[in-house]
Amino acid sequence: MVYFLYVHSMVSKTSRPIPSSKRKNYLQACSERENPVFQGCRYMEILEEKNCSVEPINTLNKECKEMISMANNLNTTKEQERAELHRAIWQIANDLRGSVDGWDFKQYVLGMLFYRFISENLTSYINEDERRSGNKDFDYTKLSDKKAEFGRADTVKEKGFYILPSELFVNVRAKARHDANLNETLAVVFRNIENSVKGSDSEDDLKGLFDDMDVNSNKLGGTVEQRNKKLVKLLDAIGDLRLGEYADNTIDAFGDAYEFLMTMYASTAGKSGGEFFTPQEVSELLAEITIVGKKEVNKVYDPACGSGSLLLKFAKVLGKENVRQGFFGQEINLTIYNLCRINMFLHDINYNHFDVAHGDTLTDPKHWDDEPFDAIVSNPPYSKEWESDGNPLLINDPRFSPAGVLAPKRRADLAFTMHMLSWLSTSGTAAIVEYPGVLYRGGAEQKIRKYLIDNNYIDTVIQLSPDLFFGTPIATCIIVLKKSKKDNKTLFIDASAEFVRGGNKNKLSDENRAKILQAFTKRTDMAHFAKLVNNKTIEESDYNIAVSTFVSQKDTREVIDIKKLNAEIKGIVARQKELRTAIDEIVTDIEGI
Repeated sequence: MVYFLYVHSMVSKTSRPIPSSKRKNYLQACSERENPVFQGCRYMEILEEKNCSVEPINTLNKECKEMISMANNLNTTKEQERAELHRAIWQIANDLRGSVDGWDFKQYVLGMLFYRFISENLTSYINEDERRSGNKDFDYTKLSDKKAEFGRADTVKEKGFYILPSELFVNVRAKARHDANLNETLAVVFRNIENSVKGSDSEDDLKGLFDDMDVNSNKLGGTVEQRNKKLVKLLDAIGDLRLGEYADNTIDAFGDAYEFLMTMYASTAGKSGGEFFTPQEVSELLAEITIVGKKEVNKVYDPACGSGSLLLKFAKVLGKENVRQGFFGQEINLTIYNLCRINMFLHDINYNHFDVAHGDTLTDPKHWDDEPFDAIVSNPPYSKEWESDGNPLLINDPRFSPAGVLAPKRRADLAFTMHMLSWLSTSGTAAIVEYPGVLYRGGAEQKIRKYLIDNNYIDTVIQLSPDLFFGTPIATCIIVLKKSKKDNKTLFIDASAEFVRGGNKNKLSDENRAKILQAFTKRTDMAHFAKLVNNKTIEESDYNIAVSTFVSQKDTREVIDIKKLNAEIKGIVARQKELRTAIDEIVTDIEGI
């Protein structure tokens, strides 16, 4: 917002052009079209289009238009580089998977990508530190392991891990083709990286991260030689990816590579892939909903975090520095728990700024000491089976007991909802992707909805379009929870028609997301799209909170003018009579010949 105020003030108060020394900063900001700088520049163009007579506009518009043109070029270059990166990753997957199932092989591709990332991350950190101290030609990759040992303790304390120079990705790759024991070399390297954190604060964050990357697996080949050939190809393929210099653009490049891989594998793996990876555009919408009116939050949380894609959208939307106390999550699947932690590192979230735990959130939650949370986002598993009333302790659990009933044994959806409500801060917001059945089913779920509505906890219900998620074509919905609402009403938004078709899936475009977010923020009726409903009315509807109950769809049937239609029919009948008469006369003439 500082950029916007600065640009705006220049429009209205000063004729100073933008200093050339600040152009780079402005240009960097302008490369993201949602950035306030870009909006400020666009604001000036709009003023000019409306023939406003503010004196400095002509001068400043020239500056801004030049910057916009350059920024658009940057965007084009960025998209070209991203497309090139995606093509390269796709080629890696096709070339290397061989006998390994695509979904299983992601472990090797992502694991090696992670290995390269932490190697370059550490190298950049140490090199910058040494060069600031006056050692301008220092290169950690060329340092001896013996000399490198002197910096181990301090580096582990700061970065959370340590890698000796000989074990860095670039050096292992350089010798890989001639290393007959490459599989063992890599196994030792991965073990040493994990051992480097033993006894440190980061031990739990790195422990087991390479467990799923079995370099001795028969999936890579039946013999050591075959496995090593595959590993050499993998090292070279990952090493050849154009991810840039770490200090320049590594964060975006590595993170984008990870997300593309996950999207690619999830889309081909069906249900097994989609159950823990939420499409990026949906993730971004959830994050945006929870931070409306906020520039920073203390803590963000996802109780079913999967690979972490939802949590990391806060880093994009707010900036990771504006999530002051960190990212928290829990995941029941061990392999995906490891992927989530890898994802945090690939997005340059330091070990002391995230806490991702392994376990069953409903029966063994790990963050009692960290709640409440300001922003909660989640896409929990649909209709998951859980212990429910089979565990007599759960009905007295402070997370579930307020509703007086537990979610059904075979439908844990609202158990997750109650858990998130319990751990939500007084001023916080939770946005949860839900299976549509939770909006209208009876029994225990109706009683839980009654509790939520009667206590005014449901802020908004959003119906999404079908086929947005991997592995399921169903039309899911979003329930937004708040503990401190300003009214006793619930907003219903019908976004079932808000999508564009992308490949074999529907997607939320930027325009779709903007329209949904605008309706959520304005909180007023919009014909056939949004309806603000008094909670008393919901009570009278037996606590059915399906969006279609309150938002009527636009009637797109053709309007027929019945009088005009009858006149046309009458004319057709008359003409038909004329034609029959004419035909009869022709037939009579023919018969008389």
